[in-house]
Amino acid sequence: MTLTVPTWLTLARIALIPVLVAVYYLDHRWSNLAATVVFVAASVTDWLDGWIARRYRQFSKFGAFLDPVADKLMVSTALVITVQHHHTVWMALWASVIIGREIAVSALREWMAELGQRAKVAVAMVGKIKTTVQMVALGFLLYREPLLGIPVFVIGEWLLAAAAMLTLWSGFEYVRAAWPALRADDEKSL
Repeated sequence: MTLTVPTWLTLARIALIPVLVAVYYLDHRWSNLAATVVFVAASVTDWLDGWIARRYRQFSKFGAFLDPVADKLMVSTALVITVQHHHTVWMALWASVIIGREIAVSALREWMAELGQRAKVAVAMVGKIKTTVQMVALGFLLYREPLLGIPVFVIGEWLLAAAAMLTLWSGFEYVRAAWPALRADDEKSL
C-alpha cells in the first residue's frame, strides 16, 4: 500500500489526538492556547488532505476509510475533554448528540455500503456546514478564556448548540436518503 500525502496528513491528525489531551491537561497558563493550536492544526489538516486529494487526484481506499475515522476521533476527544472540564447538562447533551449521530451515521453508511447504495448517503452541504461550525465551536471551547473582552467560551457554547442542531438536521438527511432502502428491507422481511 502506497501512502499518499493526504493519507499522511490524516495519520498526522490521528497522532495529534494524544498531543491534544496531554497539552490540555498540562498545569500551565498557556495549556488552553496550546490545546487550541493543536486542535486548529488538526482541523486544517482535515481541510488540506481533502483539497490535496481532489487537486492532485491522490485518492486511496485506505485514505477514504481513514479520513472520517480521524475526524470522528479528534472531535470526540475534544468533546469529551471539554465536557470533563465544563460538565453541565447542556454541554453533555450537545456532546452526546454529536457523538451519537456520528456513530449512527457511520453504521448507516456501512449498512448502505453492504446494500451497494453507499452513494445515497454521501456527505451533503449541511454536513460540511455542521463540521465547520463544530470545529470553530470546539476551538473556542478549548481556548476557554476571554480574548480582548470577548467571551470566547460562551460563544463556543452557543456554536456547539448550533452544531448539535445541524448535526440532528444532517442526521435526518442521511436517514431520509436511506429511507427507501430501509423500507425495502422491512418489506422483504414481511
